[in-house]
Amino acid sequence: MQLTKVMKAGVIALVLSQLAACSSLGVKPWQRDTLAKEEMALNSAPLDNRLDDHIYFSKEGSSGGRSFAGGGCGCN
Repeated sequence: MQLTKVMKAGVIALVLSQLAACSSLGVKPWQRDTLAKEEMALNSAPLDNRLDDHIYFSKEGSSGGRSFAGGGCGCN
């Protein structure tokens, strides 16, 4: 009987701690200037990525970008 109360209290404490950890997700308005800096971009080397895209699409014979459908065979 005493062990179940301790386990129930432990489970409640675990759930509450997980909920508290999820409460601070998201970007605050005063943090957006830091994330907007060029070095924070996912594309840290745009020239290298453009060159890689040019080589990839030249070899594949397809057009578009990374998110466009299409191929050298003409099917979409």
